[in-house]
Amino acid sequence: MTPKILVFAGSTRSGAFSGRVADVAQKELAVQGAEVTRISLADYPLPLMDQDLEREHGVPENGLKLARLFAAHDGILIATPEYNGSFPPLLKNVIDWVSRVRKDNGKPLRPYPGRAVAICSSSDGHFAGIRSAAHLRAVLAHIQMEVVAPQCSIPHAGEAFDENGDFRDEAQRRRMATVCSALIDRARQSSRSEV
Repeated sequence: MTPKILVFAGSTRSGAFSGRVADVAQKELAVQGAEVTRISLADYPLPLMDQDLEREHGVPENGLKLARLFAAHDGILIATPEYNGSFPPLLKNVIDWVSRVRKDNGKPLRPYPGRAVAICSSSDGHFAGIRSAAHLRAVLAHIQMEVVAPQCSIPHAGEAFDENGDFRDEAQRRRMATVCSALIDRARQSSRSEV
């Protein structure tokens, strides 16, 4: 069974380190045999999470589209930057809106519970976004996603990539391979348990 993996970054900035990490993950997952869907959150703009807005208009269409995408994949890989010691509001807003989706055309839709997810982080500093990854891990566990243990954190991200967009450092390449392998294995298990 070929697992379907959704990959995206928590930043939409042009040239964002997290986007470049997501690109590396996309390539590695494909090399390891996954069917990969790479998206940009820029294509799914959402208003700030607001329950008054939800009550009046329902979940925005892009929130529903993302929920459908999450539910259609066996696993998800999120590459997050670090903003002031945590993950960015763009990513939190997506997580919050998608969590409001319970049904799609009257049928139950469960975008989060039991779905395998892996975390990568990056920053231009020495700590590689590990604080943002820790906060994101706690949130994803809270919404009952199956967070794989290995993660890939890239320090000094401004210098981490070669001219082909790959990691310069062999240890980082191995770390990404480990994360992708763990996610694929967990995604296969999750998919089998749903059959």
